[in-house]
Amino acid sequence: MATTLAIAMALAFALTNGLHDAANSIATLVSTRAARPGSAVLLASAGNVLGPVLLGAAVAETIGGIVTVPRGEVIPVVGAALTGAVVWNLLTWRRGLPSSSGHALFGGLAGAAIARQGSAGVQWGGFDGFRPVGVLGVAAVLAIAPVLGLIAGLIADRGARAAAARATQRARGPVRVGQWIASGGLALAHGANDAQKSVGVVVTVLVAGGELHGHQPPLWVTLACGGALTAGTAFGGWPIVQTIGRRIIRLRPIDALAGQTGSATVLLLASVIGAPVSTTQVVASSVVGVGGGRHRWRHVRWPIVRAMVLAWLLTVPASAALATLALLPWRWMT
Repeated sequence: MATTLAIAMALAFALTNGLHDAANSIATLVSTRAARPGSAVLLASAGNVLGPVLLGAAVAETIGGIVTVPRGEVIPVVGAALTGAVVWNLLTWRRGLPSSSGHALFGGLAGAAIARQGSAGVQWGGFDGFRPVGVLGVAAVLAIAPVLGLIAGLIADRGARAAAARATQRARGPVRVGQWIASGGLALAHGANDAQKSVGVVVTVLVAGGELHGHQPPLWVTLACGGALTAGTAFGGWPIVQTIGRRIIRLRPIDALAGQTGSATVLLLASVIGAPVSTTQVVASSVVGVGGGRHRWRHVRWPIVRAMVLAWLLTVPASAALATLALLPWRWMT
């Protein structure tokens, strides 16, 4: 019963993740009218499912290695962490703030594990080569990711604008095709990174419940998490599309192409090395970087950026606190 409930909560987290993060991969594609919403959702759906299947389970392994509580405490700790993350995701989604689901899950796992077991409840870790390990490694990549996203967006926009300096109206078609390709890559990277976060916690629950031996995720887990991400995008991701695609800065198709390319590059690299970064942070910061690429920092709507940064800063402690509160009823149920 407890195992089933925890898996259901993991899928609920993937759904709310879709409300936030899956919409990011198609936000600029829709906002610049390069694609209709229905077509864009189909593109995101394909990426959400194919990403974790094609690019492996490195991120899932990183997420699954954060909690080190005794086996009998794994399900209540993970269930409480997911509850805190889901509640925070819903609160920020209602306000249209592109909060980070990755931060929410990280905060929930760390908060619930420390509340139950003290500092021994988590693996503190660091880095194993380029791969982040434990709390410190994940915290480091979450902090670095938005900086890399901003730089990638700035460089990509300046490069794209230089290449298009002498372009005629006939360039609109190739730019639109490029947007589709870049958004497809971004959706694939999102699936590889964010779907794996849910996959990682489901695998952890299955192992703790004795339903799975080893940490190789079953195909049904990968497909279920990818499907939940897609459902979140289709049913409620549009407030985040508005924020990313229109409220930060007014994007033209060439700017959108640059932002998508920069974001996809950062996310694909992170997924390959097993770094559970925030898609929201990378995409939003890349859009801000596009403003710098145009030498128009003043056109960036900084109040919106400040609100997003505040939400990012609050996400980890807020999710940790919510998970701590949810720990008692989860322990009672198990």
